[in-house]
Amino acid sequence: MACVINVNLPQQSYEIAIAPGTLNTLGEYLGKLNLGKKALIVSNPTIFSLYGEQVLTSLKSSGFQVSTCILPDGESYKNLDSIKKIYDIALENRLERSSTMVALGGGVIGDMTGFAAATWLRGINFVQVPTTLLAMVDSSIGGKTGVNHPQGKNLIGAFYQPQFVLIDPEVLQTLPVREFRAGMAEVIKYGIIWDAEFFAQMEASPHLDALANINPELLETILKLSCQAKADVVGQDEKEAGIRAILNYGHTIGHAVESLTGYTQVIHGEGVGIGMVAAGQIATNLGMWTEGATARQNTVIVKAGLSTQLPSGLDIEAIIDALQIDKKVKAGKVRFILPTEIGAVTITDQVPKDIIRKVLQEMM
Repeated sequence: MACVINVNLPQQSYEIAIAPGTLNTLGEYLGKLNLGKKALIVSNPTIFSLYGEQVLTSLKSSGFQVSTCILPDGESYKNLDSIKKIYDIALENRLERSSTMVALGGGVIGDMTGFAAATWLRGINFVQVPTTLLAMVDSSIGGKTGVNHPQGKNLIGAFYQPQFVLIDPEVLQTLPVREFRAGMAEVIKYGIIWDAEFFAQMEASPHLDALANINPELLETILKLSCQAKADVVGQDEKEAGIRAILNYGHTIGHAVESLTGYTQVIHGEGVGIGMVAAGQIATNLGMWTEGATARQNTVIVKAGLSTQLPSGLDIEAIIDALQIDKKVKAGKVRFILPTEIGAVTITDQVPKDIIRKVLQEMM
């Protein structure tokens, strides 16, 4: 399955290596990048207990002086307190501008490590070693880093690209089923926004709800095509001045649902799944795409074991209010990414509140 995908950017291009069983060769990869010899691994207790020793040994055997920062697991810890802990350990171990922070974990760890690297000494090296499907196909690529504010997701952050991304699909064998399904939401997103043929491949698969139910060829396709789609979009628009916003398909309402449930009841991919269902129905109500396309999308979302309904107890007006503090708001108007066909979307701020309200009520 081994393959390399290039993220081509004007300032700093880098490689994504997808290769099974390569976690213990990270040190060799980094040795070729001519980085400084100090490295700080940032991880959480669960992932570090499974894979920390391999990564630590690999880096040390390639001549790196390695320190570690283990942060609590979960979106609720994606805040400035955690960033301060990374800074404290960076200071204690005298990390320099040539040093490297290594994110070993899912999207939360990757986002925080990237933000710490972007801001420590005004920017040091940073490497992504994603361990969840969602991080592999989405958050580890493209340089979006940051933390949450109590009132909204990812409101504090920076665009800061990694030097390298290493994806070892074998680590998915220890990923909980719920996390695998959450990652599939981002995979389905690429089919809707970018690649109709890829969507059709997922549509043809009898199961998408667990690693054990997906054949190795489809897993390889999922990783390669998702990473390539992300690399293609980011290569055209690194800092979301235009087309990159389409990567937020499903995220507008998804983020609101996540933040209103305190980042505990609904995890990120589950929010994206719900957000895609809402966006599809909004597009249908606006006459932008068809009931048939909506049904096809929702069938694949259900096949991935994801919900198509809002969690109980959520207030619709609170969701509509939360949309106003989304990062994509421009001149006070909420921008939605809405599908026009399978494989294509458009960006619009012309979505009446009564249509949003109607769709959300139907999803209760």
